[in-house]
Formats: sequence, structure tokens, C-alpha cells
Amino acid sequence: MKILITGSNGLLGQKLVKLCLEKSIDFVATSSGENRNIDCPKENYRSLDITSPEQIKAIFTATMPSAIIHTAAMTNVDECEQKPAACHQVNVMGTAYLFTAAQKINAHFQLLSTDFVFDGEKGNYNEEDSVAPLSVYAKSKVDAERLLQLANYTNWSIVRTIIVYGTGKNLSRSNLILWAREALSKGNTLNIVDDQFRAPTWAEDLAIGCLSIIEKDQFGIFHLSGPKTFSILELVKIIAKHYGYSLENILPVSSNTLNQAAKRPPKTGFDLTKARILLDYNPITLEESLRLLDKEIELMEQ
Repeated sequence: MKILITGSNGLLGQKLVKLCLEKSIDFVATSSGENRNIDCPKENYRSLDITSPEQIKAIFTATMPSAIIHTAAMTNVDECEQKPAACHQVNVMGTAYLFTAAQKINAHFQLLSTDFVFDGEKGNYNEEDSVAPLSVYAKSKVDAERLLQLANYTNWSIVRTIIVYGTGKNLSRSNLILWAREALSKGNTLNIVDDQFRAPTWAEDLAIGCLSIIEKDQFGIFHLSGPKTFSILELVKIIAKHYGYSLENILPVSSNTLNQAAKRPPKTGFDLTKARILLDYNPITLEESLRLLDKEIELMEQ
């Protein structure tokens, strides 16, 4: 088995690299630009622009991976709303180029997707529920998913996930949990939405789930997230309590007061039954992950 990872500089990409190293799985790590993950061996890394079919063909021909885990994407939801052409080019066309190349070498192709493919009216979504995207970003992910679903090729999987969090090396973006931890530590007043509900996902759990699909020869759509859905307000309060910060600076607000460019689904969360049965997926609780997060941060600061 040889796995090609796109977006290896990102949080999930770094966790997949770590897992491959721990399991002695042969892998090729790719991202745009230089390798920012100091734990990824230089010999395993290649720069890749996923919107370039020529670069993709060259790397696939040289490395011949048996599976691709495609995590690279334009994920800033509001930026996608303001730059729809760029979003389509990266999230849809990039996926199309990679998927075409994967088919030519009969490799398994795994696409990372999102809870935002749903409209958030129902919550606790399973893999059979109908998608209804509310934003440019969400529609780009639905379009990317459909490339796989409509193809005359079945060696693929789609992994939908929710608010991925954890620590990484030289990340270009933070995540909700780390942002809240830092903001609370400064005593800032935080306006937090109380009408959006999510099941935050520990990055290590997600990486294990993604790899399990390939190791267990599974196909199709899988929902991988944390085990419990919280309001964003409740989530930030749990973080505050964990670190002993005051709750007085956490102010509830409704989503429509934020004037965000992109519309968010009010309530998602996943039914994890399929993943639990077929993948033995068993994500840890938020409280357990915060304790692990503390240890990771302590090691990084040494």
C-alpha cells in the first residue's frame, strides 16, 4: 500500500502523515509550496498544485500510489462566497483532475467533504440523507462529491466531517477550539452564536477513520465526526470551564447578527452508526480530547 496525501501541510494532512509513519505505511505527502510539517521526512514530500493536471500526472506517474486521500481544499467559507470562481477551481476542478488520474492507475480515491453539504434543518445526518447546500463552499463540495458518485468507477470513498481540531506544525489556519482557548486566555469578550450546532472532530480520530476505510477495503460515503453535538456557545463554555476561565465574557448572539458572507446550516451532527460498524470508528469525547490537546501543546512549547 502506498498512500498519496493532498493537503499534507494542513491539520488532517499532518495527522495522516503521523499515522503513516507510526504504521510504517509508504506515503507521499503533497501540498502547495514548501513542506511546513517538520515531522514529515523531506524524501516523502512533493510540492503539488492540484489545479494543474500536468503536475498531478507527473507525480502519479512517478509514485504510483494505491490510494489517494484528498484533503486539500479552499475551506474558508466566507472567502469562497466572495471568490466563487477560485473556490470552484480548487474544490471541484482540483478534485476532477485528481480523480481522473486515480482512475488511470486504478487507485482508491478518497475525498474529504463536510457537514455543510446539508441545510441544517434536521441534524444527526446519516449517509443516506439528501444534500442541500446553502453556500458556494458547500455547493463546491456537493459538486465534487457528485464527480465520484456519477462516475463509472467504484473504487472511491467520501468522508464528511465537522469542525476538525487539534494541534499541528506551522498551520496556515487555526481552528475553533484553539481560537477559543487563546481568546479566553486574554480575557476578551466573545460573541458566540447560540443557534448553530456541531459535533467537533478530534483530528487524530478523523485520520484513523480515513485510513481505516482504505485498510478495510470500504467504499462509498462515511460520516466521521466527534460523538456529540453541541451548540457553538456550549462548546466555548466547556472550553472555558476546562481551563478555569470566566464565563462572564462569553456573550450569546444569533447568527444573523454576524453579517457573515456565507450562510451556515443551523444544526448538523452525524449519525455514526455506519462508521462504528464497518470501521470500528470510536471517537473520543470532547473532554478527553482537551486533556490530550493540553499534553500536545505542552510538548510543542518545550
